[in-house]
Order: sequence, then C-alpha cells, then structure tokens
Amino acid sequence: MTDLSKIRNPLKFAYWVPNVSGGLVISNLPQRTSWDLDYNIELARTAERVGFEYALSQVRYASSYGAAQQHESTSISLALLLATEKLNVIAAIHPGAWHPAVLAKFINSADQFSHGRAAVNVVSGWFKDEFVDLGLEWPEHDERYVRSAEFIQVLRGLWTQEKFSFHGKYYDINEFTLRPFPAQVEGRPHPEIFQGGNSTAARFNGGAHADWYFSNGKDFDGFTEQYDEVSRIAAEHGRRTRFALNGFVIQRDSLAESEEQLREIIAHADDDAVEGFRASVQEAGNATADKKGMWADSTFDDLVQYNDGFRTRLFGDAQQIAERIIEYKKRGVDLFLLGFLHFQEELERFGLEVLPIVRELEAELDAKTPQEEAPVTA
Repeated sequence: MTDLSKIRNPLKFAYWVPNVSGGLVISNLPQRTSWDLDYNIELARTAERVGFEYALSQVRYASSYGAAQQHESTSISLALLLATEKLNVIAAIHPGAWHPAVLAKFINSADQFSHGRAAVNVVSGWFKDEFVDLGLEWPEHDERYVRSAEFIQVLRGLWTQEKFSFHGKYYDINEFTLRPFPAQVEGRPHPEIFQGGNSTAARFNGGAHADWYFSNGKDFDGFTEQYDEVSRIAAEHGRRTRFALNGFVIQRDSLAESEEQLREIIAHADDDAVEGFRASVQEAGNATADKKGMWADSTFDDLVQYNDGFRTRLFGDAQQIAERIIEYKKRGVDLFLLGFLHFQEELERFGLEVLPIVRELEAELDAKTPQEEAPVTA
C-alpha cells in the first residue's frame, strides 16, 4: 500500500546562501555569484518571488578550501530575514562555538523580528583545525553528536517552557526562562531545528531529536537507506522526522549540455583545495567505527561540490529535472536544498521553469494515489 505520508504534502525548496566566497563548487571556473550582502539580499528576494520557501546560511570560520571569505551565518540570516517577507532562513551553527541559551536568545529576537521565519541547522562539526586553533574543545566523533543532542534538547526546552531545567553531560540549565519566546506560528511549536550527517550517531539524532534531517547528495538507493533508518529511529521515539536532500542543479536546454557543464566545473577544480577538503572531511568520516560518516566514500569529483550535490543528478532540461525530483519525493524527500553555479539567474530560471512542472506532477501523483480507507464501523 502506498505510504501517503511520503507524497501528500507539497515539496518545499531551499537554496544554499552563498555567504562564503567561491560559490558552491571548489572550482576556478568563472562564476557569476557573489558572497556580499547586496547580492544575497537580491537573491533572497528573487528566491521567495519564484517559489523558494527556505534558505540556508553556511557556517565557516577559517579561510579554507576555496572559501577565502565568509560572512557569519546568524548575522547574514538576520539580514536576509529583515529584507524579505516570506522566506524562512536557516542559520547553520556549531554547538561547540555557541552556548544553547545564547543562540536561543538570538533566534528568539530574529524570529520575533521576522514574524516566525527563523530556523537553525545544528552542525556537529567536521573541521578540526577550526576548533583546535580557536582553543575550542574537539570531542571525538560520536561525542560531538552527544553534545549536539543535548544542545537541541536545550534549544527546544528554552523555546517552549517556563523555568526550564536540563542536567546533561555538556549543559546544565536551572529553571531558566527566556523572554520573549519565539513568535507564535500556527502549526509550529518553535523555530524549526535541522540537523545533518551520515553516521550512525547523526542518524540517531535525526530520528530522536531533530525536526528535519539533512542528507548530503545521494542517489535513489543512498537516500532510501538513510530514510528507512532515520524513520525507524523516529518511530521508536514516537515522532516523525522530515527529510531534506542536497542537490546541485545544472539546468540547461538538454542533458548533454548539463553534463558538459559538469565536466567543465570538474576540469577546472582547484585541485589543492579539493584535496585539502577531502583530507579534512574524510578524516571525520572515517573516524566512525562503522565508516558511515559523511564523505567517507566521496570521490574527488563528488567533493568539487562540497556536499556531494552532484550525486543527486539534478541535470538536464526543466522536465527532466522535475521528473527526477518527483522520483525522490516518492522515496520520502520533503525538501530540496539546492545549489547553482550562477546563483541569481539559475535559481530564478529553476523557479520559473522547473517548479511549475513539479507542481503539475505533484497534482498528477496525488490524483493517482489511493485515498485513505475510511474506518470500518459496525
């Protein structure tokens, strides 16, 4: 029987905020994408006009791996919230660099200012040098996810409870109340909490604690394997996690043109930066006992897009991309997090050409889906 929970709700779309230089690929190929505020405000306004509902601001502190310059994630997120009317903006943050109450307070204000459009992505951390060089604690891999689990629980508690208390390994909160609370939004108990990863520890957190689970780029089988495990963990905890999938869009007039663009991006890769990135992330990925950590099996070509976005293969013309998106929806994707080479024009083209086809295909899919059976009465 069809799993109606996978297909009934319309897909949501997010884009990576290019708040770091170099765009979303570690390539020397010329890009018409900028990391400055004016460009990002214009991009955010374009995104919400053409149908995107979310944006994710990246977190990076050290100048590294093609990202020589960066704007801090929470500050640019607030700027984009204040410059838009509908867009939800997700700020990626590191628990090791924030105390959860300080972040909760910041998000409370941002959420009030934006009438309920602030969210966070809790990143447990992969870049060891960034922490060590700043004198921050760098626990081993699974311990970073223990800390993140506590961080999420403290955020949720401070956002929803008066005199909240929590006594864990990393955080100790004693009858604390933050005022004002976040904005009241119907159907949303608190600002949304995203969390990504690939390891067993990340999957546990995604099922047991997060509202959304971010997946790096995956083919159909790779996504399904994660979906099944995280959903099982969520069900064991009496909850449901929603799923977001990373993808890099190369929309051209034909699949051949898209694949040629992909070859060009990879051919112009910054080899030293990609190899440095691979050394850092695969040390993190292979630090897990079961070798399931993020990027553990990523190739050089995969890492030119630093969240494996090429693997999702959103390539071709508008119809081909829309059809592939629907196939992922059938497998449980609720939201697509997208990157582009030339953000402003390519994001706009995607919104104007691909999204209408996605909505048509969703309507056809809904019409073909059997309705839930009415309960039998005596």
